[in-house]
Amino acid sequence: MSRRCCPECFDDRGLRRNIIPSLNPTRGTCDFCKSPDVDLVEPIQLADVFEMLIGVYESDPNGKSLVEWLKDDWQLFSHPLMDVAHAKELLSEILDDGDIVRKTFSPSATYKSEGLVRWETLRDELMYKNRYFLDETLDTDRLKELLDHLIADDMPECWYRARILTGDTPYPIDQMGAPSKHLATYGRANPTGIPYLYLGSHPETAVSEVRPHTGEVACVADFLISAPLKAVDLRNPRKLVSPFVLGDASAIGQLRADIPFLERLGEELTRPVLPRSSGIDYIPSQYLCEFIKKSGYDGVVYRSSVSMGINLALFDPSKAIGRTVSLFNISRVSVEVTPV
Repeated sequence: MSRRCCPECFDDRGLRRNIIPSLNPTRGTCDFCKSPDVDLVEPIQLADVFEMLIGVYESDPNGKSLVEWLKDDWQLFSHPLMDVAHAKELLSEILDDGDIVRKTFSPSATYKSEGLVRWETLRDELMYKNRYFLDETLDTDRLKELLDHLIADDMPECWYRARILTGDTPYPIDQMGAPSKHLATYGRANPTGIPYLYLGSHPETAVSEVRPHTGEVACVADFLISAPLKAVDLRNPRKLVSPFVLGDASAIGQLRADIPFLERLGEELTRPVLPRSSGIDYIPSQYLCEFIKKSGYDGVVYRSSVSMGINLALFDPSKAIGRTVSLFNISRVSVEVTPV
């Protein structure tokens, strides 16, 4: 009986959700990554989609192996047991070619992206030249297409918001939501006067985002988002996009070229900003979030720069229902330093 592989071998959501379920898989333990009770297919069944993917790479004696490119470009074979050697073994069975995995390749120079260069130019104009009537423009149609690859999934229903307690009485739940438009100051995602609701995935995440001091007390409210949440996830675009949902090699090659642009947008929402310059430094991320909102999304998910959790900027605060408020003592605030 031939060996069988599973979605966990690749950790790609296109393969997991679309491709492998369509191949009449069986259930069992994977012969390659040893994951139990998973969908199983024979590697050769994936030949068509992998041949299309490797079509964006060209033979190059000074390049890298296909497996190394697939790991670097698409974060495939990210299961702990799928090191380069085991991934080559699986790929050779998929392609029915033991020689190709020993050759070296480079990405085709045919596919290029102007998104990153245009964003850097637009970013500079927004911050220091023009604010509302811009000379530089992005390819908004292409950006909308790219955002469709980054729809957040498996998001928690319960999220948290924190406020530092300034008196003796905890804030009631109706004071733990977004501020009114007359009191809304600028933030990482919202301009002044346009309130968004900033939420963290855990109480610790929410508290960390308000930059507390040791000895203070934080009020933390939990919010329920029960309706389907359509949000853009900018935490790790390279991992989230799947080349296997595209119909031809040219589309895959262009997506590969655009990934650094998407990663730069994710960094825009995550990078630390000094309070004294935040009024200027937040303008590009506000512009980005405004575009995401106008594209029909409910919010944007991004990494926290001060904790291990994730953050959600919810464009319509009414979509989150406040439930309870809890108090937390700030027992310790950790600081890390590095030489300049």
